[in-house]
Amino acid sequence: MDLAKYIDHTLLKTDARKADMDKLLSEAKAYGFSSVCVSPIWVSYAVEWLKGCGVKTCTVIGFPQGATPTEVKVFEAKKAIADGAEEVDMVIPVGRLKDKDLDYVRNDIRAVAEEVKGQALTKVIIETCLLTDEEKRLACRLAKEAGADFVKTSTGFSTGGATVEDVKLMRETVGSDLGVKASGGVRSRADAEAMIAAGASRLGTSSGVKIIEG
Repeated sequence: MDLAKYIDHTLLKTDARKADMDKLLSEAKAYGFSSVCVSPIWVSYAVEWLKGCGVKTCTVIGFPQGATPTEVKVFEAKKAIADGAEEVDMVIPVGRLKDKDLDYVRNDIRAVAEEVKGQALTKVIIETCLLTDEEKRLACRLAKEAGADFVKTSTGFSTGGATVEDVKLMRETVGSDLGVKASGGVRSRADAEAMIAAGASRLGTSSGVKIIEG
């Protein structure tokens, strides 16, 4: 198993600086990770840095709360594409999901997915640690209906990260049609292998190098 191809090598820390970014990008290039996941202000820098090496640039939308209006998320997505992003990880409006305002959540996802269609993958962060199992299934179904490419467990900025149980539940809900990204708390090779065995097709982690080196 080529674990590197599962990994979105991630740096979303609030205080990330250019030197931190250079380290992340050089590691991504050296290890051949699937992508780097960086904050929107670093997208064009990462794209330029990674040119020609096959590592994609991923960024986040409505991050980390998902509570920005849909129009703002669409604008963020449009800007990310203009800067060269090939994948966008958007956060759903969790409170609206809990209120069962399903049309709002579906339309929120759809608006971003349609904005980037044909140019980038859309991954939908459902923030599993804040949801009941029923709500997790609901969020996954809405993402599928709205035309997303992936569902993703977590931002890594809330009360918890990915669990094997959540990955399994998400994979069962979306079937083989969508990708499942396990993110938050994937720190070792054993963690990575357990998530993949549970159905994850991508791993969001800042421990990519440690995982590969075992």
